[in-house]
Amino acid sequence: MMKKRRISASEASLVLFLCQMISALDVPLDSKLLEELSQPPTITQQSPKDYIVDPRENIVIQCEAKGKPPPSFSWTRNGTHFDIDKDAQVTMKPNSGTLVINIMNGGKAEAYEGVYQCTARNERGAAISNNIVIRPSRSPLWTKEKLEPNQVREGDSLVLHCRPPVGLPPPIIFWMDNAFQRLPQSERVSQGLNGDLYFSNVQPEDTREDYICYARFNHTQTIQQKQPISVKVLSTKPVTERQPVLLTPTGSTSTKVELRGNVLLLECIAAGLPTPAIRWIKEGGELPANRTFLENFKKTLKIIDVSEADSGNYKCIARNTLGSVHHVISVTVKAAPYWITAPRNLVLSPGEDGTLICRANGNPKPSISWLANGVPIAIAPEDPSRKVDGDTIIFSQVQERSSAVYQCNASNEYGYLLANAFVNVLAEPPRILTPPNKLYQVIADSPALLDCAYFGSPKPEIEWFKGVKGSILRGNEYVFHDNGTLEIPVAQKDSTGTYTCVARNELGKIQNEVQLEIKDPTMIIKQPEYKVIQRYGQVSFECIIKHDSTLLPTVIWLKDNEELPDDERFLIGKDNLTIMNVTDKDDGTYTCIVNTTLDSVSASAVLTVVAAPPTPAIIYARPNPPFDLELTGQLERSVVLSWIPGDENNSPITNFVIEYEDGLHEPGVWHYQTEVPGTQATVQLKLSPYVNYSFRVIAVNKIGRSQPSEPSEQYLTKSATPDENPANVQGIGSEPDNLVITWESLKGFQSNGPGLQYKVSWRQKDVDDEWTSVIVANVSKYIVSGTPTFVPYEIKVQALNDLGYAPEPSEVIGHSGEDLPMVAPGNVQVYVINSTLAKVHWDPVPLKTVRGHLQGYKVYYWKVQSLSRRSRRHIEKNILTFRGNKTFGMLPGLEPYSSYKLNVRVVNGKGEGPASPDKVFKTPEGVPSSPSFLKITNPTLDSLTLEWGSPTHPNGVLTSYILKFQPINNTHELGPLVELRIPANESSLILKNLNYSTRYKFYFNAQTSVGSGSQITEEAVTIMDEAGILRPAVGAGKVQPLYPRIRNVTTAAAETYANISWEYEGPDHANFYVEYGVAGSKEDWKKEIVNGSRSFFVLKGLTPGTAYKVRVGAEGLSGFRSSEDVFETGPAMASRQVDIATQGWFIGLMCAVALLILILLIVCFIRRNKGGKYPVKEKEDAHADPEIQPMKEDDGTFGEYRSLESDAEDHKPLKKGSRTPSDRTVKKEDSDDSLVDYGEGVNGQFNEDGSFIGQYSGKKEKEPAEGNESSEAPSPVNAMNSFV
Repeated sequence: MMKKRRISASEASLVLFLCQMISALDVPLDSKLLEELSQPPTITQQSPKDYIVDPRENIVIQCEAKGKPPPSFSWTRNGTHFDIDKDAQVTMKPNSGTLVINIMNGGKAEAYEGVYQCTARNERGAAISNNIVIRPSRSPLWTKEKLEPNQVREGDSLVLHCRPPVGLPPPIIFWMDNAFQRLPQSERVSQGLNGDLYFSNVQPEDTREDYICYARFNHTQTIQQKQPISVKVLSTKPVTERQPVLLTPTGSTSTKVELRGNVLLLECIAAGLPTPAIRWIKEGGELPANRTFLENFKKTLKIIDVSEADSGNYKCIARNTLGSVHHVISVTVKAAPYWITAPRNLVLSPGEDGTLICRANGNPKPSISWLANGVPIAIAPEDPSRKVDGDTIIFSQVQERSSAVYQCNASNEYGYLLANAFVNVLAEPPRILTPPNKLYQVIADSPALLDCAYFGSPKPEIEWFKGVKGSILRGNEYVFHDNGTLEIPVAQKDSTGTYTCVARNELGKIQNEVQLEIKDPTMIIKQPEYKVIQRYGQVSFECIIKHDSTLLPTVIWLKDNEELPDDERFLIGKDNLTIMNVTDKDDGTYTCIVNTTLDSVSASAVLTVVAAPPTPAIIYARPNPPFDLELTGQLERSVVLSWIPGDENNSPITNFVIEYEDGLHEPGVWHYQTEVPGTQATVQLKLSPYVNYSFRVIAVNKIGRSQPSEPSEQYLTKSATPDENPANVQGIGSEPDNLVITWESLKGFQSNGPGLQYKVSWRQKDVDDEWTSVIVANVSKYIVSGTPTFVPYEIKVQALNDLGYAPEPSEVIGHSGEDLPMVAPGNVQVYVINSTLAKVHWDPVPLKTVRGHLQGYKVYYWKVQSLSRRSRRHIEKNILTFRGNKTFGMLPGLEPYSSYKLNVRVVNGKGEGPASPDKVFKTPEGVPSSPSFLKITNPTLDSLTLEWGSPTHPNGVLTSYILKFQPINNTHELGPLVELRIPANESSLILKNLNYSTRYKFYFNAQTSVGSGSQITEEAVTIMDEAGILRPAVGAGKVQPLYPRIRNVTTAAAETYANISWEYEGPDHANFYVEYGVAGSKEDWKKEIVNGSRSFFVLKGLTPGTAYKVRVGAEGLSGFRSSEDVFETGPAMASRQVDIATQGWFIGLMCAVALLILILLIVCFIRRNKGGKYPVKEKEDAHADPEIQPMKEDDGTFGEYRSLESDAEDHKPLKKGSRTPSDRTVKKEDSDDSLVDYGEGVNGQFNEDGSFIGQYSGKKEKEPAEGNESSEAPSPVNAMNSFV
C-alpha cells in the first residue's frame, strides 16, 4: 500500500511550475515552461497608496508585473485615462509600467498631484494596482508674528507655544537655544505632543531670552526656526505652593479615536508646586503588558499595535503634596479593512471546478466588491461558468476562455484593500521537469529522495519502477510524495540502481530515469580527547577518519566553533592538530569536522590550560557518575557492559571500576569485578554460573572516585558444577585425641549452582590406611575424634552441588591435638659475662617428649637480693623466650652486685613443660648511678655549702665521691678545673677560699672499686660584698610550718646584674622562679626559672641606674609567691669617679691649651700665605684633593688613641678608631705630655721658634655626626672623665 506525506521545501530540489491546490498564492515558474505556458498578469511591485514625493526631484511611480505573454501597461489619473505620450515630462520604463515624471528639467510637482492607477494586461486577463495618491511634500515658513516677552512669577505655570506651519508630512518639533543646544527637559519642564513647551512651575533659572522652537521637515531635509521667545521670572518671597492643575488636556474628560495596528499616544501635563507626578490607569482593566510604555517623564502613555480590545477609558492622575487632579480619555479603536482570507490564484483544467474567496474585517465592517480584469463584475462580459455569491466566486465546468484576473476590493471609511487573483485554465499533457539520468548519491542507512518534478493539466498520475523493465514499486519500504518524489527511508547497498518515473494523464504519458548510488558513511575512528596541559606546554588532538573510497574528505579544525587563530603555533597534520607553546588564550573546545559532498561528521574535545604547579589554574573535582548502563552479548560465562561517562569536572578520568552485586546470594553487597582505562566505555566481563548479576560503574580521576552509577539490569547465569574447591584447608587438633579440619567456605557465586556441600576426607600419614570421607553442608569445620596424640594426617576437602563435583582437590598435611611436654631441659649452666649480662646454656629435650610443635624454650629469672644492701624485696620474675630448638641465650639488664635465680622450660603449642631445677648466680660490682641530688646553699663572699644524696643504685660498695668545679666568667668561658675526693660516708661539704661575685660550675659523682658513675652538675654564685651575705635562716632546725611561704627576699645589685636570695619554709623540692620588672611600669613581669631548689638567683642584663621590682614564687603552688622588693642598679660610671670638669686647675689648663692652639693656627696661616715650605705644604702638594685621597696612619691621618695604665678594672680605654671632635688628628709620638692623653685630638710638636712641625690631614669641617664611630663624649672634659 502506498504511503503518502507532504515534502518540505528543503527535501525537494525543484518545485512545480503550478500547484494544483486551490489555495496556492504565488506560483514559481520553470524557465522552460515560461516560454510555453500562458499565465495571466500578476502585479509584483507598486508604489505605496499614499505617496509623498520631494518636489525638487523626479517623481517615480512604480508598477511591475509578470505574465505570459508579457503584459502591457496603461495608467489612469483621477479616474480617467492618462495618455503619457502627450506629456513630454512623463516616460515609462521599457518592459515595465513604472512612470518617471521629470521635475528636475522644468516640471512642477504640484501639477502632477492626483490619484494614479496602473493596469497590466495580456491575452489571459488584466491586473490593476492600488490607487496611488501622489502629493508633493511641503515645508512652509513661519508666519511673522510679534512675540511679547513673558513675565511670570516664580512658582507659576507657563506654556510657550510653538504653532509650527502646516507641512506635508507634519514636521518634527524640538526646542533649542541660540547656541543650538537642546533645552534641558525634566518632570518640571517638558515638550508636549503638539510641540508646545510646558512649565509646571517656573524657577529663577528659567529666565532667558532664547527659547527657540525648530521644525524639521524630513522629506525636504529643511529646518524652520521660530523667533526667539523671552521669559523673565519674577522672584517673590515666599513662593506660594499650589495643588495640581492640568495644562493639557483641558476639562475632566476627552475622547480619542485610533486605528487598529497604529500607536496610541495619550498625554497629560499638569501645573503645580511642588511639581506634580503623573500616574496612568485603565478603568475596569489593566494596561496591556509588553505593549505599554511611559514616555516624557510619565506624561505620555504609549501603547503600540493597538487592537479593538484596547478601547476603553484611560485616566491620568496628577498629584503633589497639596492634592491631585485627574482626566479621563475615552479611547475608541477603529479598524481599516484587513484580510481574513485574501483570494488566491487558481490553476484549473478544462471541466474542473474551483472557488475564489475574499474575506476581510474592519470597524466598521468593510463592503466587498468584485472586478473582472479591472472592470466591475456587474458590467464585465458574461461567463456561464462563473457565479458571484457575496465574498465568493464559484466556478463550475471551466473552459479555457474562463481565464481572467479578478480583483477583490474591501473598503470602509478608514481605507480599502485591493487583491488580484487569476483563474488560469490550462490543458497540457504531462511533462517531467527533473533532468534525465540525474545521479543521486546517498550515504548508506540514510534516506534517499529521488525527484520526479512534473506538470500536466489535468494532474498526471505518477508511478515508479526499478530498472528499465522492473515491476512497479510498492510496499512499506517506499514513500511516494504528492510532488512525485520517491523516498527510500533507509537506503542500503542493494538500493543502488536505475529508477524510472512515469507520469500520465488523459492527454499523454512521459517517463524519466534517474541513477542512485549508495556510499559508505564517513566516520571518525579516533576522536580528539579531553586534555589538561600546563601553560607553555605542547598538546596534540587526534582525528583519524574512515570514508568511502570514491569520496574526497576535507578536514577542518575549529576553536570554540570559529576558525583557528592565524598563529604559527597551530600545526595541522593529516590526522591531528598540534598546538605548540600553549597559552591561556588557547583554552577552549576544539572540533574536528570532516566533510564530504554527501555527509559531515565532527568530534570535539576540551583543552584546559592550567598554571604550573603548585597553583592550578582551575579547580578540579571528582567526576560525575557514569549513566545509561547497558548489557549486551549475554553468554553463559560472559556479558558486555557499556556505559556513558559522566562529566570529568576538569580532570581526565583515569579508569573505571566495575562492581557487581549478587542478588541471589548477597543482595545489597557490592564486590569488585574489574577496572578499565578511562578512555574505554565498554568491557566484556567474565561471569560465574548461578549468579544473579547487577553491575555498577565508578569513575576515577586524580581527585578521587565518583559516586556509583545506577545499577544495570539484572542477569541470571545458568547453573554448573563448582569450578574450585575450598581454600585454606587446615588440620589442627584442639585436644590431644582429636583432629579439627577447617576450610574457607565458597562464596555464594562460587557455588555455581544450588545444593552446595563439601566432601571432607582424611587418613593417617605414613600408615597404609584407606581414606575416610564424610559429606557436610553449611559448615566450614569438621572434628575427627579418637585420634592418637600429635600424629600427621593427610586431608582434602572437595566442593559439590546438585550438578556434580568440583575438580579433585589437593592434599594438605595436618596434625592431631598436642599435649604438654613431658620433661624439663637438663644440664643448665650460667656464665656471668659482666655486672649486667649473663649467658645461660641447657641441653635440648627429646622431640618425642615435646608431644607437639616445638616452639622454643623459656628462661625464668629473678633477683633474690642486692649484695650491697642485704635487704629483701618483692620478687618480680622476668621471662625470656628463645624460639626454635635453641640451647642457649643471653640475659641482659641485670643489676650489678646482686644474687639471681633462674630455671628453663620447653614450650609447644599446648603450653609449657616442667621447669628445670633453680640455678643461683651472682653479678659482680658495677659503677654507681649519679648521686640522687646536689644542692648548693649559703653563698658568702668566698664560700659555698654543698649537700648531696647517695646514689639510688650504688651497684656495689661506694669508695668515695669526686667533686670537680671551675669558675665561669661573663662570656661563659671556663676557668681552671679543681678536683676533690670526698669520703663515701660524707653528705655535705663547705667550699672556702672562693672568689667573690663569681659563678662556679660543679661536677659531682660517686665511685665504687669498679670505677666512677655518672655525674650530676650544678652552678652557683658567690655574693659580691658583705652587704649581700645571706643571714642564717630563722628557726633553722625547727619543724617546718604546715603552709609553705617565701620571705626575707634580699637583693644585692651591681651595674648590670643583681643577686636575689630568699628564705623558704615548706615542703622539700619546691621549684622556684623569679619575676622582675621596671618599678612603676605597667609592662608584664619577666620570669626566670631557678635551676634546682636553690634559694638564690642572679638576674643579668639589667639597665644601669634603673629601679626594679622583684618577687619570688614556687611552681605548681597557686598564689604562692613572696611580697615585692625594690632595688636599683648602679650607675654606668664608677661611684668613686671624680668629675674633674668642675676642678679649677683643669679649667685653667684647658684655657691655656685653647690659647696655644689659636696662636699656632695664626702662625700657620701667615706662613702659608708667604709660600713657605713646611710639612703641611708638602702634604698638600702630594694630595691635591684631601676629600678623595685615602688617609693612612703613617701619614698622620686619623691616629690611634692609646689608653693610660689604670689599676681600676672598670676604667676602660678609648677603642681604636674612635674619632676626636676635630677631624685634624695626628699620631702620638714621643711626648708624654701630649694632649692626646687627655682625649684631645691634636698631637702637635713645636720647635724652638714655635713653628708647627707636625702633619695634619686635609679634611675640613665635616659634619659632627659623620663617621663618629665612638660613643664617647667628643669634648676634652668628657675625655678626661673616662680616664679617672
